[in-house]
Amino acid sequence: QVQLVESGGGSVQAGGSLRLSCSVSGREVRTSTMGWYRQVPGKQREVVAFIFRNGGTSYPDSVRGRFTISRDNAGNAVFLQMNGLKPEDTAVYFCSLRNDDGIAYWGQGTQVTVSV
Repeated sequence: QVQLVESGGGSVQAGGSLRLSCSVSGREVRTSTMGWYRQVPGKQREVVAFIFRNGGTSYPDSVRGRFTISRDNAGNAVFLQMNGLKPEDTAVYFCSLRNDDGIAYWGQGTQVTVSV
């Protein structure tokens, strides 16, 4: 059974930093496509970052240069370092794992609030 548990969310002022963690059990992160997404009420969930099996990463323009995704293979965890936070980054952030069959698993989400 695959389980993902996010942590590290909170409240921060604009320009500040947060580091989100995603602890994974039931499948190895190094053999999966791992992603971070975010969602605000009334809007679709949007991708924030991917890290692929080969270690390559991908970011949308909205966060590129500010956010960094990484993984700890030994600890079977994935992280999202967020710097230069803006009020528009306020959302619930979700960790996801996608296996070889394309099946996606999700964590419960962690709230990030950025104030001016």
